[in-house]
Amino acid sequence: MRSKVSKRKKPFDIKLVKRQEMLTLTLQGWILTTTLILALITILITQVQPFLAVTSPIKADILVVEGWLADEALKQALNEFEMGSYTHIITTGIPLQRGYYLSEYKDFANLAFSTLKAMGADGDKIIPIPTPDVRKDRTYASVIALKEKLATSPIKLESMNLFSDNVHARRSWMLYKKVLPNVKIGVIAAETRSYDTKRWWSSSEGIRTVIPEAIAYIYALFKTY
Repeated sequence: MRSKVSKRKKPFDIKLVKRQEMLTLTLQGWILTTTLILALITILITQVQPFLAVTSPIKADILVVEGWLADEALKQALNEFEMGSYTHIITTGIPLQRGYYLSEYKDFANLAFSTLKAMGADGDKIIPIPTPDVRKDRTYASVIALKEKLATSPIKLESMNLFSDNVHARRSWMLYKKVLPNVKIGVIAAETRSYDTKRWWSSSEGIRTVIPEAIAYIYALFKTY
């Protein structure tokens, strides 16, 4: 009868590597995966600008204009007011960040109010609502200021269109709907001539405008206010 010889493990018998099977892509698989990734990147690049610069107006009584808009955009807002069935324009905006001590108007809300008047708007139909001086979440602070002001105003805010600056429109629209859930809110994005919106990635101005706004939108989307 053969005696069984026990095998003893050698001390420090440690294996650092081992052989195992793994799946990997074939040449066709790599080609398909690369094609899909490039297609997704192309869709993202071409669709991000129109997604941010959203225009979805409704029939509304009030046109809210973000007062920091450029004069060209304010002119577009005035045209919208004159073509629509609005009763009032509300301008919003924080204190001026430059020229405060030299300007007759100390905030963007009143600066836009006076600019619209100079363009021919009826001053009696424009209501400037300044925003407190804040360093972050300025759009959110503007909506809060508007909500608090109108809470004690004879004007009842039931429906409004928000006029914003091109790719800033999507983020502003989202914040207005968060703060004013009981108000019907549409949005209009101002047109821009500072870059080609269909090829925004081909100019430095387009890149400086679209990419930071896309990041800001994602930040606002997940931020708890």
